[in-house]
Amino acid sequence: MTTEYQMLIDGAWVDASDGGRFESFNPATGEIWATAPEATEADVIRAVEAAHRACYDGPWSRMTPTQRGQCLRRLGDLLAEHSEPLGEIETRDSGKMFKETRWQAKYIAEFLQFYAGAADKITGETLPIDKPDMFVFTHREPLGVVAAIVPWNSQLFLTAVKLGPALAAGNTLVLKTSEHAPAVILEFGRLIAQAGIPDGVVNIVTGHGDPCGRVLTSHPLVARISFTGGPNAARHVLTNSTQNFAQVSLELGGKSPFVVFDDADIESAVNGAVAGIFGASGQSCVAGSRLLVHADIADDFLTRLSAIASRIRIGDPMDEATQMGPLCTRAQLDHIEREVAHAQTQGARLICGGKRSAAGEMFFEPTILDCPSPDLRIVDTELFGPVLSVLRFKTEAEALTLANGSEHGLAAGIFTRDNARALRMSRAVRAGIVWVNTYRAISPIAEFGGTKSSGYGRESGFQALYDYTRPKTVWMNMSDDPMANPFQMR
Repeated sequence: MTTEYQMLIDGAWVDASDGGRFESFNPATGEIWATAPEATEADVIRAVEAAHRACYDGPWSRMTPTQRGQCLRRLGDLLAEHSEPLGEIETRDSGKMFKETRWQAKYIAEFLQFYAGAADKITGETLPIDKPDMFVFTHREPLGVVAAIVPWNSQLFLTAVKLGPALAAGNTLVLKTSEHAPAVILEFGRLIAQAGIPDGVVNIVTGHGDPCGRVLTSHPLVARISFTGGPNAARHVLTNSTQNFAQVSLELGGKSPFVVFDDADIESAVNGAVAGIFGASGQSCVAGSRLLVHADIADDFLTRLSAIASRIRIGDPMDEATQMGPLCTRAQLDHIEREVAHAQTQGARLICGGKRSAAGEMFFEPTILDCPSPDLRIVDTELFGPVLSVLRFKTEAEALTLANGSEHGLAAGIFTRDNARALRMSRAVRAGIVWVNTYRAISPIAEFGGTKSSGYGRESGFQALYDYTRPKTVWMNMSDDPMANPFQMR
């Protein structure tokens, strides 16, 4: 039986105004299991206007920061309580491993708890101004309506890192889900009212880039756009933002270098590489999809890595024994097949994998390609799948050149026992996140984001909270004397 979802606008669950819907299929089985509304232009406008009223006229605008934090704390508690059913829905809709989605939903609650505690910690400052009899101070106020756009691969996590700081700072939100796998965010939306968050503060719309995303990111009442997705869609977002001059932050994926020096703990580095590229079936913006390994240990390293890759258990993502599930979209799968085939025509040596798995239509084998040159197209093409491109280096300088030889700059991994080298590399590599002797670690306390074609702006951490505010400067004349005649200069 197909589940029919609705959108959340101004506290009410509604269909699209013209009745339009689109389908969502289970990548593991291929079955159509849910439908969602195809938002019209009028629907998006209604959601933005609801968020604007809630921000400036509704009870949200009169709540203290501490009260807002209490709402976020309750929402975090509810998320943790519902982690099992939410994880199951996300797995059914996207194909992600259930043991990962269940854990992730519970851990994401800590991000909301972090911002709940930070809500009443936003401070201004007094300024030692150079004018006599003047008292000058700043305070921070919310920006207004935030347009938050998330992709399908980690919707709950990416929603939490946008919603948490935005609401803690007093903003309101219109959240656009991905047209692929939107169900978990709609299920999450049922917790909003239970947490005591007033109607209109959080609105959830479903639909495609046009008209849904276009109208949302160009609407004159939208003050900030937080976008996570691909660079092509981001270009449209930036074009749309010229209509409203909204502040924009972009988190755009990458082709992250995973650098292994000859003095590294090989077992640890191999395990890190497995987690970096085959975890979540490679469907992660920070996937360590470029392995840069010292030539002296490369053969041994690849032998160990391919032995683990060839034994990865592929299958039903709901099965606790499964280690890698399906890919989410057919277009993504077709793209991966084309690029892997093309790389081999350019001289890449296939070490393992390279084709669809017998587990089902949407499954692709863990794949390792030994590349003779960084000039191969696959080396700097984000595939969003379980495909690892391998390059060899001999010196630290060469490793750094290869690591930075990408248009992307989101994340990097460095494995070495030499702490001085680790510090040199972490400073010199052009990436927003650098992991040393570990990979894919996250925390609500630590910022993440990219540089170059991986975008700009930061998610998570305390800085993200300030990014959802603007400072206001207040000048107070403390003198009892009247203001001087402006035409009589002294």
